[in-house]
Amino acid sequence: MWHVNLLPHREHKRQKYQRQYLILLGLVALLSVSLACGVYEYLDSSLVKKKNRNVFMNEKIELLNKQIADILQLKEQTNALLERKQVVERLQSTRSETVYILDQLVRLMPEGLYLKSVKQEGQKITIIGLTQSQARVSALMRNFEKAEKIGQPALVEIKAIPNGNGRESEFTLTVMILREKSQKTQNKLTDSKQG
Repeated sequence: MWHVNLLPHREHKRQKYQRQYLILLGLVALLSVSLACGVYEYLDSSLVKKKNRNVFMNEKIELLNKQIADILQLKEQTNALLERKQVVERLQSTRSETVYILDQLVRLMPEGLYLKSVKQEGQKITIIGLTQSQARVSALMRNFEKAEKIGQPALVEIKAIPNGNGRESEFTLTVMILREKSQKTQNKLTDSKQG
């Protein structure tokens, strides 16, 4: 016997396919939404990590900038201290020089010559004095040329001063302190003592 299906089977298949299509569409939409959420979460967490890293790096940069400022300040202090040390060393090296020069002045002065003032500016010494004879000033200049630490005498002026007892002359003379010559002499003395 024949069975004839009079029900609308095509309609039924179409509804079945449509239901499958909607389910697949829903699954694809759900999968797309979950994938989009996953990508969003990944990108968001990556952005948060980068922001945190930037904050950390900025904190470290600020810390390093403070340390650099401290180092620069320490360098400035070190340079200032080194400059002071050099000044002290320079003063220390020339400390006995003044005493030696005054001693040499006394030893090099000929009879009949008197000093009114002695002024030192750097390596230049200006001497103002009185003499009874200009020949004694020449003798003093020759003595300076032979001295160890004093040299290069230059006569600035000699002028006559009337005096109740006779005539005197006031002279102004400049000499230079010869540090290099004296240091070489000291080195030779040190070498000869060691040898």
